[in-house]
Amino acid sequence: MQLNTVIFDMDGLLIDSEPFWQQAGMETLGEFGVSLTNDQYHLTTGLRAREWMDYWFDHFRISKVFAREAEDTIHRKAIQKITANAGPMPGVDHIFSFFKERKFRMGLATSSPMELADAVVDKLRIRDYLRGISSAGDLPFSKPHPQVYMDCATKLGAGPLQCVCFEDSFNGMIAAKAARMRCVIVPAPDQYSLPKWGAADLKLRSLLEFANGHLLEL
Repeated sequence: MQLNTVIFDMDGLLIDSEPFWQQAGMETLGEFGVSLTNDQYHLTTGLRAREWMDYWFDHFRISKVFAREAEDTIHRKAIQKITANAGPMPGVDHIFSFFKERKFRMGLATSSPMELADAVVDKLRIRDYLRGISSAGDLPFSKPHPQVYMDCATKLGAGPLQCVCFEDSFNGMIAAKAARMRCVIVPAPDQYSLPKWGAADLKLRSLLEFANGHLLEL
């Protein structure tokens, strides 16, 4: 089936927000006297704050009594930091212009709360490109579960085999593939050479690299 729909992840792909999510998470865990290495942090990149916090609370054996309050703290810190300081990732203008020229339906599927999605969409000035935005914030499960991608495709009036997704995280890649969609992965530079990206249909160093030849390959 011919591709005619593109769905983008947000954090770490369109906006350089991951350092600020990391700061928010580290600061919040620090309140409980624990910290993460960079490798530990990357292990849970792409999870929404709820699953992220549950994972590390289990790992460090912190009482779940504090989990919901900690989730709210991460959201508050991250939204504040990202809105004030995060900039676009390289190639955002290029990739939206590329798919607009080819009349693709475009959507956004994020693990972040809709409050942050709306703030980022306006900050990057991409709202006019998007026909649908889906957040996993209130879903029973987030990435790597495929529901947020399936919901976005429904909003766009597309079947999964018509969709190509752009992701930067392992959990996001798994979600896109579980939804039976093609996936282009753009990992963080220090993660690029890891073998775990093998399930992706295409791996790039930047959105700027994507060209018509890549689209034909997909």
